[in-house]
Amino acid sequence: MIEITNVSEYEALAKERLPKMVYDYYASGAEDQWTLKENTLAFSRILFRPRILIDVSKIDITTSVMGFKISMPIMIAPTAMQKMAHPEGELATARAASAAGTIMTLSSWATSSVEEVDSTGPGIRFFQLYVYKDRSIVTQLVKRAEKAGFKAIALTVDTPRLGRREADIKNRFTLPSSLTLKNFEGLDIGKLDKTNDSGLASYVAGQVDRSLSWKDVQWLQTITKLPILVKGVMTAEDTRLAIQAGAAGIILSNHGARQLDYVPATISCLEEVVKSAQGKIPVFLDGGVRRGTDVFKALALGASGVFIGRPVLFSLAVDGEAGVRKVLQMLHDEFELTMALSGCRYVREITRNHIITDWDVPRQLARL
Repeated sequence: MIEITNVSEYEALAKERLPKMVYDYYASGAEDQWTLKENTLAFSRILFRPRILIDVSKIDITTSVMGFKISMPIMIAPTAMQKMAHPEGELATARAASAAGTIMTLSSWATSSVEEVDSTGPGIRFFQLYVYKDRSIVTQLVKRAEKAGFKAIALTVDTPRLGRREADIKNRFTLPSSLTLKNFEGLDIGKLDKTNDSGLASYVAGQVDRSLSWKDVQWLQTITKLPILVKGVMTAEDTRLAIQAGAAGIILSNHGARQLDYVPATISCLEEVVKSAQGKIPVFLDGGVRRGTDVFKALALGASGVFIGRPVLFSLAVDGEAGVRKVLQMLHDEFELTMALSGCRYVREITRNHIITDWDVPRQLARL
């Protein structure tokens, strides 16, 4: 096998290895997939202003997230049904995150339960939550996550309905019969079945609560002491409302470009959201991160850290736990190198002055 030297190389290898239905489910975005392309492309319109002749013989890329010290500002986003990628699924991902000294977020729609993930050993883990019509299911899930030692709830708020992912419709996407959504095993709710379009879209229509509103964010705080990160905020207005509703942090996300197409790339919304948060709560960026340079750009625009999704799935498909470890290591090393070449020794030294964007004036980048 040729040596893998960057994160993006895993995607083509995963495509060769995975069944078409599975690869398409992981890889695709909504409708025209404009935002899918833009999520990564937008990073290329942000350029560096490196500072030189700074002693960079020692670089410290550690940081703190929600009071937890982690090895780097790079964490694992929630992605569903990881056992479709590899037999060990979320358990392999959890072990890789723990070995790398960073945070993993487990999806509600995982093919491993919160208890199984907890049993892989120590690690800092967050739990991604979808709010079901049946609130007793939500309460049970949150209590189980708490008991299993999860440290925060990432509440997904951009999915009152599932985005239109045409590959899933064509493929009649459904969960392979050997797998189950483990967190819901034994609960009396609908199954993810094969339908005449996307089985997942039908499942969401039946189970997920479209009436979800800010009052539910407040309700969630009455059933758990865990901090709540609101995942799916993209605007200044919703940032202010999230703070008012008691959110402990924001994950700026467009759901991997899988929900509403023609929203901007998350990196393009970051500065607006960070300014609106006024330092009251941390803002994390999810979407399009494929290089250590991307991580640096997000931090320069005010993010407290980033989450990666597809790179985890694709590397998991290719090489299991070792693949995920390698992705985390490559991003770690690239980010550290970017810091050194930009003249930053600590994460806190990364500033807005270290980058120039195509929306900065004077428009020095009109050529871009």
